[in-house]
Amino acid sequence: MDRLLNLKEFEVESKHSSEAALRRWRECATIVRNRRRRFRNTANLDKRSQAEQQKLKIKEKIRVALLVQKAALQFIDAVGPTDYKLSNEVREANFGIEPDDLASIIHGRHIKRLKSHGGVEGIALKVTVSLTEGVRSDNIATRQKIYGFNHYTEKPPRTFWMFVWDAFQDLTLIILMICAVISIGVGLATEGWPKGMYDGAGILLSIILVVLVTAISDYRQSLQFRDLDREKKKISVQVTRDGRRQQVSIYDLVVGDVVHLGIGNQVPADGLFILGYSLQIDESSLSGETDLVDIYEQNPFLLSGTKVRDGSAKMLVTAVGMRTEWGKLMETLNEAGEDETPLQVKLNGVATIIGKIGLSFAVLTFMVLTLRFVIEKALKNEFTHWSSTDAMTLLNYFAISVTIIVVAVPEGLPLAVTLSLAFAMKQLMEERALVRHLSACETMGSASCICTDKTGTLTTNHMVVDKIWTCEKIKDVSGDESKNLDDMEISERIFSTLLRTIFLNSSAEVVKDEKGNNALLGTPTETALLEFGLLLGGDPDVQRRQIQVLKVEPFNSDRKKMSVLVAFPEGGVQAFCKGAPEILLRMCDKFVDCSGELVLLSEERVRNITDVINGFASEALRTLCLAVKDVDETFPENSIPESGYTLLAVVGIKDPVRPGVKEAVQTCLAAGITVRMVTGDNINTAKAIAKECGILTADENAIEGPEFSSKSLDEMKGIIPNIQVMARSKPSDKFNLVTHSRNMFGDVVAVTGDGTNDAPALRQSDIGLAMGITGTEVAKENADVIIMDDNFATILNVAKWGRAVYINIQKFVQFQLTVNVVALIINFVSACISGSAPFTAVQLLWVNMIMDTLGALALATEPPNDALLKRPPVPRGASFITKPMWRNIVGQSIYQLIVLGVLNFGGKQLLGLTGSDAISVLNTVIFNSFVFCQVFNEINSREIEKINIFKGMFSSWIFMAVMVSTVAFQVVIVEYLGTFASTVPLSWQLWVLCILIGSVSLIVAVIVKCIPVGTAVAKAKQHDGYDALPSGPELA
Repeated sequence: MDRLLNLKEFEVESKHSSEAALRRWRECATIVRNRRRRFRNTANLDKRSQAEQQKLKIKEKIRVALLVQKAALQFIDAVGPTDYKLSNEVREANFGIEPDDLASIIHGRHIKRLKSHGGVEGIALKVTVSLTEGVRSDNIATRQKIYGFNHYTEKPPRTFWMFVWDAFQDLTLIILMICAVISIGVGLATEGWPKGMYDGAGILLSIILVVLVTAISDYRQSLQFRDLDREKKKISVQVTRDGRRQQVSIYDLVVGDVVHLGIGNQVPADGLFILGYSLQIDESSLSGETDLVDIYEQNPFLLSGTKVRDGSAKMLVTAVGMRTEWGKLMETLNEAGEDETPLQVKLNGVATIIGKIGLSFAVLTFMVLTLRFVIEKALKNEFTHWSSTDAMTLLNYFAISVTIIVVAVPEGLPLAVTLSLAFAMKQLMEERALVRHLSACETMGSASCICTDKTGTLTTNHMVVDKIWTCEKIKDVSGDESKNLDDMEISERIFSTLLRTIFLNSSAEVVKDEKGNNALLGTPTETALLEFGLLLGGDPDVQRRQIQVLKVEPFNSDRKKMSVLVAFPEGGVQAFCKGAPEILLRMCDKFVDCSGELVLLSEERVRNITDVINGFASEALRTLCLAVKDVDETFPENSIPESGYTLLAVVGIKDPVRPGVKEAVQTCLAAGITVRMVTGDNINTAKAIAKECGILTADENAIEGPEFSSKSLDEMKGIIPNIQVMARSKPSDKFNLVTHSRNMFGDVVAVTGDGTNDAPALRQSDIGLAMGITGTEVAKENADVIIMDDNFATILNVAKWGRAVYINIQKFVQFQLTVNVVALIINFVSACISGSAPFTAVQLLWVNMIMDTLGALALATEPPNDALLKRPPVPRGASFITKPMWRNIVGQSIYQLIVLGVLNFGGKQLLGLTGSDAISVLNTVIFNSFVFCQVFNEINSREIEKINIFKGMFSSWIFMAVMVSTVAFQVVIVEYLGTFASTVPLSWQLWVLCILIGSVSLIVAVIVKCIPVGTAVAKAKQHDGYDALPSGPELA
């Protein structure tokens, strides 16, 4: 059906659409009543180009700064102290450097100027901060006053009156306003006050009403988007303040803050490297350069908006907000907007095509009415005699034709998508899902496959050490009771080494919260090990104070291990390593036996240890190996060994399955959504958890990531449909699975991710889902939806709302196209046969408001129901306006045209109307019947396939409010505003007749829905996912 409408030019991708495609559909959208309103929520491609130009400038500035920095390094030693003048404001605040001077050191990467100020320590003195204690809370306001806030310049929010002004930009309304003014002028001249005012004033009042209702709807929608934007910007960072580590909002950062950076973090402000390990920064978001930049003492410059790809560090904030290059770039990007969704674009196409048809009908109607009028004057020999009454008649014809365009051009179609998406996004935010891109909410309704992480998504992410294997003994250490040397049954030397391994090779910390209580800070795995060490009676602070850290290799999903090299005060260097068993077993050549002695790790012992690991994994425990190595002087300085370790322990960490996950997985499967677990864990652990969640049905449906990626494309094609679990997967394995699922099978794939290296898979997928709690900023930035509670059940809610959006827009399109068809045909046929249009301009404006703004509010905002998840997903490329929808549109249109045609051409005789007001009464009955047909058809449109259209109707308060308001205002128009709307009060009998005519459309809908369309497959679900219509005894 989309091909019939020729919507080829109105097709864009749900993600990463090309600029050519975005520009193409804009050029094709030629019939637009109000461009300002129609394109308000589309991307500003010119602003986007400006942002790219600004990136190029920043890139060049950084390139020049790097060249200058290299040259300056040769002359650092020659630098002496320089005279420096401070403003009174800075001096009185006890700071020793001007804000702009401090910011320029970072922008220009002026290593020479940095050294002249005494390096990082010197800058810290000048901004009066201790690098160990951080900023004092009582000094924050002063810092914000001198050095600024970490906010970026944004467009001021649009006021209500701006939306009113936008609504007034409708070309057809402007023409009608001109017609109304002329009508008032001619009317006053010919008919006097006040009678001459009525027709024109009626049009003006109707226009004001349409504008106000439209503006209120748009303004409320903008408030929803504003709330969403505010939620998107909630980013927290770890800082040291008042001598303790704490979490603060990125927007509360001040110059002088000591920020802790880790893999996946976004650098929140410009700053200087204090200390850290293996820090690598991705500056592509700022400069366009894809090469990673190493940050260390000789290159300490960190730029806001860049990403930490590897390592960890502490940085000193030196510039915030608009004093950073990122701030200037964000100012431009904020105005560019985001890409429009495929459904918005497609409905713009539908609106354009129907608009062209409507324009043709309007022109024909005007020509027919005018031609008939001229011929009648000629037949009466009055062709040479023209009066102001004749001019008013022609003006009225023109106004009616313009109003037909108002009704015929379905301006509300693409805007209804935005309204529905905004409503869904707002509701999802309350249900702990933050939709970052409009298209994601829409696309999620078509998701046919979800590739989900295990940890934190299917499980609670509250980890505790449950079992440990050490010295050839397995100990159950569950519970929160303290453990001692005797409990562990190991020697004091091994016990001490175990505590060192836990505390020294850890990124987790014990910190004081606001109440002074101990709290653990770090990833769930790290905190589980740290908590276990504390239960063993260890003190991490004492352990860490006694050593010097020489080098750290933080954990990432590629290495699957974390290593640290430390030096002890009494002499000696040790390397500690922990990570995935299959990685560490290859690095170890010894282990500790039951007597506490080091023994060579033979193949047989490796098999025994592997059995222990598999035993832990089969109990759904996450397994880690802990290893240690003494490093002698012959080993390269500050290098962490990759072999020769002694295996100290195997740890089994418990992470229980979330309540309700199994039910959510079953619901997904019933909804035609395949669920695949993709995890880095041991395959036995993955299988155990997957079975508990109801994902894995047979062991052969589980595969390891490396094995999958090593297969040929033909082999992948054979196994992908059956894969339910992928274990020991790297980000590249996840990326391959997503890519081949989409390309080979046309799946609409949703992918969850939390790590930095998940970014490619999140980008490649149709819907990227980042974890809000465990997810890094890099993962969140590349995602389309952020699952704020990391819960799989929340993903199901997103899918349900996505389906609701799709169905709701289909309902609205069906309703609006029915009104379009009937209004166009009845006006044109009436003009051709009788020489007059049955509806006045005021009446058509009211009908337009019913079908446009009010119709969108009623149908596009209905909440989802559970039946939506008993349907298969809408396949990629499916026709939006389906055969059942056309069937309903045609059926209702035929009924309405027959009824209105009979009333128009034989109503006086049928109703027995006599007297001078017979025509006025008949026209009012026709108008009233037409409106009630739309009211009842709006109820019909709640279900495209099912006969029971009342289910859930009374629980949808928006729908009921629109229905009640429409009927109430219709009564007011007919009974009390007849002077302006060209109506007369009706008797109660005629009111009952009008309501009966409208209500018959309910019976028509039942009959029409029993007409089979398309090709049914077995007793399959219909296009909108509901069960096939019952027949025979079931129909009752």
